[in-house]
Amino acid sequence: MSNGSPTALLLNAGHALDHLFLLIFATAVAAIAAEWGMAWQDLMPYTVGAFVMFGLGSLPAGRLGDLWGRRAMMIVFFLGMGVSGLLVSLAPGAWSLAAALTLMGVFASIYHPVGIPMLVQNTPTPGFTIGLNGLAGNLGIAVAAILTGFLVKYFGWRVAFAVPGGLALVLGALFALVAPMEHVAPARRPRKTVELPPSVMARVLLVMTLAAISSSLIFNFTTNGNGRLLAERLAGLVDDPATLGVLLAVVYTVASLAQLVVGRLIDRYPLKWIYLPIAGSQVVLFALASQATGWPLYAAMLAFMVFVFGAIPFIDAMIVRYVDDRMRSRVSGMRLAVSLGVSSLAVYLLGPTVKAAGFTTLLVVMAMISASTTLFVAFLPGRLPAPAAAPAPAPVSAG
Repeated sequence: MSNGSPTALLLNAGHALDHLFLLIFATAVAAIAAEWGMAWQDLMPYTVGAFVMFGLGSLPAGRLGDLWGRRAMMIVFFLGMGVSGLLVSLAPGAWSLAAALTLMGVFASIYHPVGIPMLVQNTPTPGFTIGLNGLAGNLGIAVAAILTGFLVKYFGWRVAFAVPGGLALVLGALFALVAPMEHVAPARRPRKTVELPPSVMARVLLVMTLAAISSSLIFNFTTNGNGRLLAERLAGLVDDPATLGVLLAVVYTVASLAQLVVGRLIDRYPLKWIYLPIAGSQVVLFALASQATGWPLYAAMLAFMVFVFGAIPFIDAMIVRYVDDRMRSRVSGMRLAVSLGVSSLAVYLLGPTVKAAGFTTLLVVMAMISASTTLFVAFLPGRLPAPAAAPAPAPVSAG
């Protein structure tokens, strides 16, 4: 699929929308808490259902993507995100908000195991395609910060959910019109590659799963906590929510560009030697950020987010390189169910951890998690054998 085709553009827009929806709450939580007379730290656990289902829902979503069809599942994704966003905007209290966010997590879980395998089908440069897709997703994070800050300030937090909800419904209708029909589900297509040796594949899958868990924890801690971290450590320098949203959007926009560079490198070099320095740099930068305040903290945040976002293409690149297209949605769904299911704890623990120990402790914990990622990746083979092409079918005898 060409990166410039209408379908590819809508798939990338879907990735932006996926992350935008899941981070509206993190930016709007202070306004919601103020309206309901709660502390924002006490309101954060109500969103854990969204992130649990974002992970666990990947398992059935990936299976349906391979067996039923990726096009159909993406239509369900767009329409479901739109409806759930509108439901959140109508929530009268904390528990109804939690229920609507959990439903949003169910539909959000469709994108990664379905949209990315659909996007990389038959592309000659999967690393760059994944990097471009990752850039789109992280621009969604940046837009979430600035758009939500603006809408909350001038129209209220409910509008901050309703506007993206309407946009998702429009994009879903466009996708249904322009995406080519799938006449054969991916699982029923001819095999294109043969499997790697079992020992190599087991090692790759183990590293992939462990690294996915630790990197997902880092991703959730940072993207859900950065807004409040800036508000606390820039207090007195910048207090306007909209301005803080702009500052956060700048961080995410600049950091997102790292994925294009990493994507190009993935197409050229062994994955291990790309990912090791990325994970190792996170350790140093989180440790430095733990002691910083004011503008030095902002600079440290920009630096560590470059490496957090730069790590994103790694796992998807492994799946594309070593798993046949017939099974990519299912394998992706399985690893996402594990990694995102576990990392949803980050969302649950964020508020209580900051309330009890502060952001300094949280940043030190993130440095330790990044160190574990570095250790996991060190066990990846330096140069994996490329999977061989599947043998051609034997000629059929005329007699």
